[in-house]
Amino acid sequence: MKKIFFLVALLAIVFTGRVLAQNSQTQSLLTSYYDIKNALINADATVAASKATEFSRALGSMDMKSMPEADMNIFIGLQDKLAFDAKHISESKDIAHQREHFATFSANLFKLAKAVKLTKAPVYYTYCPMKKSYWLSDNAGVKNPYFGKQMLTCGAVKETIK
Repeated sequence: MKKIFFLVALLAIVFTGRVLAQNSQTQSLLTSYYDIKNALINADATVAASKATEFSRALGSMDMKSMPEADMNIFIGLQDKLAFDAKHISESKDIAHQREHFATFSANLFKLAKAVKLTKAPVYYTYCPMKKSYWLSDNAGVKNPYFGKQMLTCGAVKETIK
């Protein structure tokens, strides 16, 4: 009986450790994404490029083995797409070009967020009708990364991932 209890406790510790490691890794991705979004809101192409480099590093250092198999498969399916857009954002100082890639970057990160729990906090999926594109946010207030100060509050939250 003690052996069974010990085995169950050990499995619980291992599983909890894997979940915590995954949450830490995915939270890092999400934080870098939010930093890129905030830089685009402020029309700061230099900061957006720097934060996209951070995203790329976090993406490259993901420990796939710490993920459940289903999450790993989804992640692998989106990894190259996320890396492509992050690279383009990081290599450009043209805010318009960065915003173009941010649209597909956001769409792919949303697919990941819908399938894999990236954070314990809510993620707000917000739509810009002028750009016909979405973005993710850590709060329900609308601050548009596609038009910045020109149309700062243009958009609406369309979905909340909890």
